[in-house]
Amino acid sequence: MFRVHDPFLRAQLAIAALFCSLGFQYATWASRIPAIKAQLGLTAAEVGVLLMATGVGAAVSFPLVTLLMNRLGARRLALLSALCLALLLFALAAAPNYPTALVVMGVDGVLVGALNVAMNAQGAALEARHRRHAMAKLHATFSAGSLAAAVLASAVTAVTPAVTAHFAVAAAVLLLLVGCAGPGLLTEEQPAAAPKERQGRRRWAPPSRLTLWMCCAMAFGTVTEGAMNDWSALYLKDVAKASAQLAPMGIAVVSGVMVLARLFADGWRGRWGDGPVVRAGSALAGVGLALALLSGGAVPALIGFACVGLGIAAVTPCVYVAAAGQGARALTLVAAMGTLGLLAGPPFIGFLANAVGLAWGMAAVAASALVVTLCSTRIRWPSRSTPAAAAAGEPA
Repeated sequence: MFRVHDPFLRAQLAIAALFCSLGFQYATWASRIPAIKAQLGLTAAEVGVLLMATGVGAAVSFPLVTLLMNRLGARRLALLSALCLALLLFALAAAPNYPTALVVMGVDGVLVGALNVAMNAQGAALEARHRRHAMAKLHATFSAGSLAAAVLASAVTAVTPAVTAHFAVAAAVLLLLVGCAGPGLLTEEQPAAAPKERQGRRRWAPPSRLTLWMCCAMAFGTVTEGAMNDWSALYLKDVAKASAQLAPMGIAVVSGVMVLARLFADGWRGRWGDGPVVRAGSALAGVGLALALLSGGAVPALIGFACVGLGIAAVTPCVYVAAAGQGARALTLVAAMGTLGLLAGPPFIGFLANAVGLAWGMAAVAASALVVTLCSTRIRWPSRSTPAAAAAGEPA
């Protein structure tokens, strides 16, 4: 990190290390759920509640994370939460019983919420300081971290089935990422915005309409993203009648196209602006998936899934940038709504599928993408020439 002389690249690599660490930490413990289930003697329902504890912890962390952002700043909060997430793996591996594991996963959710807000604040500040787009590539490194964790889990379990040994190796990787991130993170990370944010530190005020529109866009965007990851394979198998070998390609297509799109999305943002990219992308996701559902069959479904991955890829990075321009409070609330969308979206699609069929459930996913299109018309987006600074200069 010290050998990188370009200030923008040095900070970008440092912040990317944070995004990578979050994806790596999440995929590490998620990959060992079967082993944890066997170790604690859990039922399938208890595993579901254990997974829910993480989402609940992240969703309810809003007041605490807002306070910590104001007290510590994004740099220190990011490093502290990333360090604690690394050490928390040992607590999960050593959990003696189910109640302890629930507490550990709830704390994990709070730390995830804190790191999510802090690292996105750093990313938005990077764009504002250097007047260059970077947020979409940063979000792509989250997926890269998840992939690396999956590969490591496979390699370690081939040597030993011990969860503690696996988590020790993973924690060492996470500590290395935190060490690489520390020197390059921005020290004056919060946007220069303004009166509304400073007043919010003295007295509580309800979220502005602009913040609520951003919350809505983030929630429905993450509903679309999360539901596709959870239900695409089952749709291919049960509705499109794809073979067992082809069914997993639903997740691969959505995830692969999304990562590739995020690598190029910063260029699109610089050329057309965040607003048009989000509007066009979410419309492509909604209309493409709807047409695929109407056409039926596995091939149209895969094309529709690719449209979702391509179209929804830039939504969360752009909304995070817009929210950061309104201050830490708005960013924290928007991040919490994103977590709520990931938490509540897939189960809602499941309930709908159970009632009226999975095809209608996937239609609701297409509708949620179109809701993002509607919300995007009500959001004040940063200008192309000054990323994040335009929104930061105006009160919420």
